[in-house]
Amino acid sequence: MLTRTLFAGTAFALLGFSGGAALAADSLVVGHLADLTGATSSVGKPYAQGIADAMSYINAHGGINGKTIEFETVDYAYEVPRAMAAYKKLSGGSDKAVALQGWGTSDTEALSGMVAKDQIPYFSGSYSGHLTDPQGKGSAKAAPYNFFYGPSYSDACRGLVQWAAADWKKKGGTGTPKFVHMGDNHPYPNAPKQACGAYAKELGFEVLNEIQYSLKPGDFKAQCLSLKQSGANYAYLANTAGSTISLLKSCETVGVNTQFLANIWGTDEGALKTAGDAADGLVWVVGAATWADPAPGMALVREISKVSDPSGAESRPVHYVRAVCTVYYMKEAMEMADKMPGGVTGPNIKQAMYQKKGWVPAGLDGVCLPSAWAADDHRGTTVVKVYQAATKGGTIAMNPVYTAELPRRPEWLGW
Repeated sequence: MLTRTLFAGTAFALLGFSGGAALAADSLVVGHLADLTGATSSVGKPYAQGIADAMSYINAHGGINGKTIEFETVDYAYEVPRAMAAYKKLSGGSDKAVALQGWGTSDTEALSGMVAKDQIPYFSGSYSGHLTDPQGKGSAKAAPYNFFYGPSYSDACRGLVQWAAADWKKKGGTGTPKFVHMGDNHPYPNAPKQACGAYAKELGFEVLNEIQYSLKPGDFKAQCLSLKQSGANYAYLANTAGSTISLLKSCETVGVNTQFLANIWGTDEGALKTAGDAADGLVWVVGAATWADPAPGMALVREISKVSDPSGAESRPVHYVRAVCTVYYMKEAMEMADKMPGGVTGPNIKQAMYQKKGWVPAGLDGVCLPSAWAADDHRGTTVVKVYQAATKGGTIAMNPVYTAELPRRPEWLGW
């Protein structure tokens, strides 16, 4: 069997695609590109673990209508050339993948045209709004074979700005509130910058010049001093959890009082614990149930978790849960495709993604947001769940504080 996972508890190893052995007739190849050692690995590891565990669990419980998912997890270390090289092995020959589970924005956007040409549905960990326009109506580039679970980065940031506008009024703010985008100069942090800034202006914010800080953790006191001097009331943190921790601690050191808003990869349970008091009050986006939620579907998530943690003792972060949702949408699309003429092919999986409305995968009730993709709109959901952290005194709490239900504006498609 070609199915391999590089996860065993917390141990990681790198596997390339073997491609030498012949596949069984009842096997389906799914590629899995992950960042385990690169700039976004702090959140890439738990997400990749969730992807691998979910596919292994599916195989142990009947597969795709009896067909086994054959996969190998490849650590491309957040480097586009390595992702491209891995994709080339997946997209040709007798072992051609019928679908892919991918990761970052720069590599996903770089591969978008290729997966469209090769007709391979690509389920990414990138939620770039640029991937939501399958027909190229509103953006420069069509992305017909790109799918992701959850709100886009742009819609998530818009949801945070909605919360900020309400928060400003609630606190009795006077004058024009100031909003600033903070992040690395990189496709992922930049993805929602213009779209969210435009919406912030629409809601009455003054949008300040962006402040750049690295995706890699570091000393960000200089950026925090710039933030303090800017007078920004709300700052959107566009990087991942590792650099968010550094940024929050640096800003605490220099006495910044800005309200921080983090994107969906910007923090998690572990990051809040590490940042401690510096993360108190942080507001961010959560795209699925959390480990402590009593949702009925969390029973299945906990069983899936036992693939790599047989004891069931490990608490998984929010990214792991979203990964499970991502795989299970693919799973059900593959099951529908299996019953179509031609069976489980890329085009059939793509068509299957359009068949359901208010779609929650079986067994995951209360875990995954009801979603729907359409042939002319790959925004699976525009619902944004906003949480706020309470971390004072060593106790970590994540509290839901707002839900934004954004309109599907035509001009926001692909943006």
